[in-house]
Amino acid sequence: MKIKHFTLLLFTLLIISCSGTIASLKKEYKILPISQLKPHWNFDSKEWFLDKDTLTGIGGDMHWGVIESKKNLPKNYEITFKANMTKGSLFEIMLNIDKENYIRTYLYQIEQNMVIGRGIYHKNSDEYGKRGGKSLFTKPIELENNKWYSVKIKVQDNQLSFSVDNKTTLECTLEKNNLSQRGKVGLITNGEVKITDFIIKNL
Repeated sequence: MKIKHFTLLLFTLLIISCSGTIASLKKEYKILPISQLKPHWNFDSKEWFLDKDTLTGIGGDMHWGVIESKKNLPKNYEITFKANMTKGSLFEIMLNIDKENYIRTYLYQIEQNMVIGRGIYHKNSDEYGKRGGKSLFTKPIELENNKWYSVKIKVQDNQLSFSVDNKTTLECTLEKNNLSQRGKVGLITNGEVKITDFIIKNL
C-alpha cells in the first residue's frame, strides 16, 4: 500500500513537471516532504529550505530572502498556506512575476497592514528601488511574530482577492490597476518565515 501511495505521488509530480504551469489543469501543486524544491523553484539553499512539512525562508534588512517558481502560475488560481513570521517585519507573496514586474501581496508588521501593490524585482541586486514597490491598497491587520496566519490568494477572471484568517480581505482588478496578469510566483522575507500546507490550485 505504501509503495502504491509513493508511486502515485511521484506520478503526480511527474505530471506537474511536464505541465507548462506550476499547477496542471486537474492537479494541484503542493510542497510536500517527499518533493524536492530544486525541480520547481529557483532559490539559495542558505535562504530557503524544506524540513519535513515546513518551508523556512531567511533574509535580512539588507538582503531579502527570495524563492521563485520556475514555471508560471495558471491564468486562474488559488494559493493557500499557513505562515509564521518568526523574525523580521515583512513577508511577501510575489504574484505573476513577468520579467521584472510582479504583484505585491504582503504582510507588513511595522505598519500593521496587509498590502496589494505593484512590484519590481531585479534578481541580482539589493539596491533600494530594485525590489518591492508602490502600495496600491492597504488594510489594517494585527500582526505578531511567532503567530500562525492562514493566507488565501485567489486570482479569477482578472480579479485578485487576498485574505488572512478568513477575516481581513483586500480585493482589486488586475487590468484596471495595470498589474501583471500572468507569470511566476515567489516568496520574500526580510527576517525569518515558516510556511506549511502550501497549495496552488488551478481554478
